[in-house]
Amino acid sequence: MSTIEKHDMTRGKILLPLVSFTIPLVLGNLFQLTYNAADSVIVGKYVGEQALAAVGTSTPIMNIAILLISGMCMGASVLMSSQYGARDYDTLSKQISTTMLAGCGFSVVFSLLMLLLATPVLRLIRVPETAIPEAAVYLRIIFLGLIFTFIYNFLANTMRALGDSKTPLYFLITSAFLNIFGDLFFVVVLRWGVAGSAIATVCSEGLCCLLCGIYIKKKIPLLCLGKKWWVFDKSLLGKTVSYGSTSAMQQVCLQLGKLIIQSVVNTQGVAVMAAFTAVNRVDDFAYTPQQNIGHAMTTFLAQNKGAGHKERMKKGFQTGLLIELVYSIGLFAVIWGLAPQIMTLFAEDGDAQVVSLGISYLHLISWMYILPGMTNGIQGFFRGIGDLKVTLYSTFMNMLGRVVAVFVMIRLLHMDFESLAWANMIGWIVMLLFEVPLLVKSIRGGECG
Repeated sequence: MSTIEKHDMTRGKILLPLVSFTIPLVLGNLFQLTYNAADSVIVGKYVGEQALAAVGTSTPIMNIAILLISGMCMGASVLMSSQYGARDYDTLSKQISTTMLAGCGFSVVFSLLMLLLATPVLRLIRVPETAIPEAAVYLRIIFLGLIFTFIYNFLANTMRALGDSKTPLYFLITSAFLNIFGDLFFVVVLRWGVAGSAIATVCSEGLCCLLCGIYIKKKIPLLCLGKKWWVFDKSLLGKTVSYGSTSAMQQVCLQLGKLIIQSVVNTQGVAVMAAFTAVNRVDDFAYTPQQNIGHAMTTFLAQNKGAGHKERMKKGFQTGLLIELVYSIGLFAVIWGLAPQIMTLFAEDGDAQVVSLGISYLHLISWMYILPGMTNGIQGFFRGIGDLKVTLYSTFMNMLGRVVAVFVMIRLLHMDFESLAWANMIGWIVMLLFEVPLLVKSIRGGECG
């Protein structure tokens, strides 16, 4: 049995494959969150606060490129899962080569633009003049390596589309350790400052791509396309762009909503801002597994849709929702029970107000976590059947409901910090009110079962 055949989700048990697929996704994302924090610590401690600010101000610009890349890769992975499930290997190989060629082309063009426009773009987002020189250097080096970012994301999403989520985790861990080692060498030993941090990132991603290529050549014959790597199918590109742009717009919508809410919170004083930053970090760790369960459901449903196994799709969706429910119950117990200890990790000894605000928020939000668990499961369903527009519209409805609630509760009614948790709940309820009727309609229409 080949490496990829072991990850075929169109036959056999359902619960175990979903859980085993989800766990590496969760570990990978949590590892990335932890690594990002360590990277910032190295730059802040050994270069200084201005360098840390330069890296931080570059993040929104980098995120735009990453959102576009991950959107294309996500759109392509849904199509690849369905093609793999249908055993349509000819179309699958064309999908792989077309996405690779288009993504590399996009990465090169975007990199050239940022090399030329780094400074004007930084001024456009009102970066202080004192931080622009270092931020521009950092951006230019990072964007020189953008093609490596794309290739890794593409290969990782391709392996996940074929049912293998463990191998991308191993490469992510390898890349992270290489990056930390590079930070320590270029920043601490050679004292290259912000440029050293950017070089470490580019080198680690380049080496990770090389290792991915070697692994694929040895272990995944299905992805050894040879001359077929140069096949370009315009019709498949159009479908990929359609799927990918929808996924990217969903992420942009989410980030924009968070930015608006942050702008409201920033008017409430330093203590509220600090508490909100802390609870947002907790939320990131809490939501990540729910999102990963949804992504596992996407791959499972897409493969089985391609294979025409509608009853198995229905059972997979039900099993995925059950996993979301069990996780949400466990999450409630942990967050509610350990809220004081969690908040003391983020606040200094004298910040009693920050701790108090955070505890009240976490005690309230903990029992609401079941709602995003259900929305992530339903979004996994719609991605799996190829209807990414529903995930975009529902995310927009979620953020619209949440933003309106925050404005009404905080700006008009002058409610306290806990209202931010209630605003989250309102957003999720609006999202479910939009999604559930469409879900029922899809199931009754024969999309699964």
